[in-house]
Amino acid sequence: AAMRSRAEVDATLQTAKLNPAELLPAVHCLSFGPQAGGGECCLLQLEPGLCAELEAGRSLVVRGEKDEHAVLCSKDKTYDMKIADTSNMLLFVPGCKTPGELKADPSSCNIIHSEIAGFSKNYWELRRCRPKLKKLRRLLMEHPYEGPDSWKDQTSTFSKYTTEDLLSLIQASEEEILHQLHVIDACKIDGYWRILGFDYEMKLLNHVTQLIDSESWPLSKVPLCACLEELGSLEPREMIEHILLSYGRKYVDDGEVFFEMREDKICRAVAQMLLQNAVKFNLSEFEEVWQQSVPEGMTTRLDQLQGLALLDKSSRPETISLLKVEDLPEDNQERFNSLFCIREKWTEVDITPYIQDLCGEKQTVGALLTKYARSSMLNGVKVYNSRRPIS
Repeated sequence: AAMRSRAEVDATLQTAKLNPAELLPAVHCLSFGPQAGGGECCLLQLEPGLCAELEAGRSLVVRGEKDEHAVLCSKDKTYDMKIADTSNMLLFVPGCKTPGELKADPSSCNIIHSEIAGFSKNYWELRRCRPKLKKLRRLLMEHPYEGPDSWKDQTSTFSKYTTEDLLSLIQASEEEILHQLHVIDACKIDGYWRILGFDYEMKLLNHVTQLIDSESWPLSKVPLCACLEELGSLEPREMIEHILLSYGRKYVDDGEVFFEMREDKICRAVAQMLLQNAVKFNLSEFEEVWQQSVPEGMTTRLDQLQGLALLDKSSRPETISLLKVEDLPEDNQERFNSLFCIREKWTEVDITPYIQDLCGEKQTVGALLTKYARSSMLNGVKVYNSRRPIS
């Protein structure tokens, strides 16, 4: 393209009826370079925090398999990626100076000839989202660890997952994945992440609680060394320590490691063991059996079962049944569809434990209910039902 002269620029301004005195003296003359093809460059809009990550030399990773919608992850956050179209053509001009830079540089030449290296009609927009972690539990639950003597572990060639494998398969940041592994009580066995089978977990917990009982240790001060010594002949020592870490809080006193057993979590696990073999359980009978089944010195309370069991106070007699929040769908609409299939009308108190995990950073349970449910009054109590027919 021929280079424009100052006279040509002034003539163009006059034709456009623009006063040169009101404009900066420097003029950018743009021309398309030989390589200025579209589609070779992608624009990504970043919030200041993510810009700082890149400027500090850290990486951002796009995660997702072919059938999944892509997400972008920093070290500790996950973002949905969406293409935003723009009506303005976006041009990539290397070395392009902004009006602010031109004002700050009085030596800017009169006419600046710039070559366009590329263009785009859209850009990637990021929106902070919940990490997609259901898949993590699902993968690990394909083959739970049933103990060192399990014939499955010795004979099967099933899929096992290292941290690197999970980072490539799960749509979440590294910190979110590692935190979730801790939440679901996963442990590393021979370098692979595993979840203990529930029966094996209860067997280990039973060993520990029986030892506590026979030694008359306070539940707030269970010594690690003595547990490993006494139970090491029954189960691998690392499994004994893992169950103490899962069901206790570790602390050091006078150089020795102790655990304070977590009453709520142990009571909850015993309740799951009792409920998983019954479709429904008479509530008063269940409460009696449950209290008798937990270690001495522990007190059972129904609020320990949030997100694990559902009470039916409308039936006579009242009943309780197993309903685990981790078994419900991850997608908001699917979650509500599933809940309204289980029960047509919910009180806010009953439904909250089953939708709490869907709340984003600034979202409340009330906002979710407003969007996905319809409220009405039933016998003076506000209840929620589906906004759409449930098949």
